[in-house]
Amino acid sequence: MRLPEEFEKKMKDLLSEEFPEYIACYDKPRLYGLRVNTAKISVEEFKRICPFPIRPVPWIENGFYYDGETVAPAKHPYYYAGLYYLQEPSAMTPASRIPIEPGDKVLDVCAAPGGKATELGARLLREGVLVANDLSSSRAKGLLKNIEVFGIGNVLVLSEEPGKLVRYFPEYFDKILIDAPCSGEGMFRKDKRMVKAWEEHGPEFFSNIQRSLIVQAAQMLKPGGMLLYSTCTFDCRENEKIIEHLLDAYPEFQIVPMEGYERFAPGCSELTESGREEFADTVRIFPHRMEGEGHYLALLKKGRTQGEETGPFVKGGGKAELSREFKEFLEEISISFEYGRMDIRGDRVYYMPEGLPDLRGIRFLRTGLLLGEIKKNRFEPSQALAMYLKKEEYKKTIDMSAEDERISRYLKGETLEVSDLADCKEKGWYLVCADSFPLGWGKLSNGTLKNKYLPGWRLCG
Repeated sequence: MRLPEEFEKKMKDLLSEEFPEYIACYDKPRLYGLRVNTAKISVEEFKRICPFPIRPVPWIENGFYYDGETVAPAKHPYYYAGLYYLQEPSAMTPASRIPIEPGDKVLDVCAAPGGKATELGARLLREGVLVANDLSSSRAKGLLKNIEVFGIGNVLVLSEEPGKLVRYFPEYFDKILIDAPCSGEGMFRKDKRMVKAWEEHGPEFFSNIQRSLIVQAAQMLKPGGMLLYSTCTFDCRENEKIIEHLLDAYPEFQIVPMEGYERFAPGCSELTESGREEFADTVRIFPHRMEGEGHYLALLKKGRTQGEETGPFVKGGGKAELSREFKEFLEEISISFEYGRMDIRGDRVYYMPEGLPDLRGIRFLRTGLLLGEIKKNRFEPSQALAMYLKKEEYKKTIDMSAEDERISRYLKGETLEVSDLADCKEKGWYLVCADSFPLGWGKLSNGTLKNKYLPGWRLCG
């Protein structure tokens, strides 16, 4: 593989005697990984039922390698059930190293396509709120789908300039993750197209963006909150020097150690102007040291200063009378939805996270969990609600083996004959499951299931 001369020289200076070993890693094949959705299934249970060979990613509790040349995890029903997310192993690290607690208010600043956001949301366990933002509206659409597949309902999916968000969320978040756009040097082996992109827009171009992002995020973090900054590049201008820029602008921040791994490399204090020793508590991931691509991570905590307070927040949104059929549908669900947290926009009903600011003026793709649509007093539950629920939380279910050919037919949008199945006598809405994991809705009448699986999600081929 041809690497730019300027890049090779920089890496020689950075790695010294390790440089030959680093260059040799380009002759090795790329690695494939998946991350288990622990909000839907435990790691031990997933290992028991996984239909293809996997082996652990040693520094990620719910991460595994698989052979991407021989298996296709994205075509299995478990993928459609949101049991796992396909992700490069090193890219799993940032979301695993920020200490999310249920009930936290969490921001993922540059969230598409959703690899980090889905892990953050899963660890919230339906409490608090995840704000997943991406400036690109087209990328944000893919982000929304991945979040809904994972069954995350306490979410806002936005497509805004991060600077604009500061006005809406001043000192609001407990945790913020910035997986910053970068020159992508750590991904050269995985995607050779990144080399050409690097030649067009290198570290200096991205460092200007990164400095703005981290300062904007700092203003949205509560005193006492934590911020994790990451990139998939090696250049100090995009890594340690960005952290140094934050510390200079906001002295109340401090670098804190994160959960270690024996093959992590420390950050380089000698590459900064200040030479602060605490830069050794940031992390560099090199592909010749461990089975993953290149990455950088820094975890910071915001200290408290005198007189700091956060303002009151109120939930926006419209209200309307909810139909009788909708209320009857909710009675089929064993978990409770508070009517005071429901908003109706047009004919759609959303279940909103608590404690939100007034969102008027923000470009969003989703506010809260889309429960469904009310059409002439009829209620049609959403795909998002199907993925949010667990089998035991809804009364009427159709549960088939993932190997049953009707599961693949369901995922393709076909009508199914299910009169042979027990508990499929009463007409109405049924939650269709594969091995007890929900996939979507169907409407049953006389032993025939009318397929309500979302058209844009359907299995092709």
